[in-house]
Amino acid sequence: MPTHSVHVVARISARPDAVTQLQTVLTALLEPTRRETGCHRYTLLHNQIDPTDFTFVEEWADAAALDAHLQTPHLQAALAQAANLLAAPPDIRRYDLL
Repeated sequence: MPTHSVHVVARISARPDAVTQLQTVLTALLEPTRRETGCHRYTLLHNQIDPTDFTFVEEWADAAALDAHLQTPHLQAALAQAANLLAAPPDIRRYDLL
């Protein structure tokens, strides 16, 4: 069975008093994640109108690569660091390219 890439859009909302702290945590994920096997794209966007709104746009070789990413020490550490900085749980969605 052929594999196809998995696209992810992950929206993350900071508490208004924690925007700078959360941005530091999120940007620290960029380089180690981009070096992971199966990572084709991993970009972080910051909303121009709403400074509490961050969005990762990702592309992974397949679901296994994404699942491996979710278990990496750097992501697990970032999730722990971000827990008290978030206004709501992250909204993480997986997509197929049509």
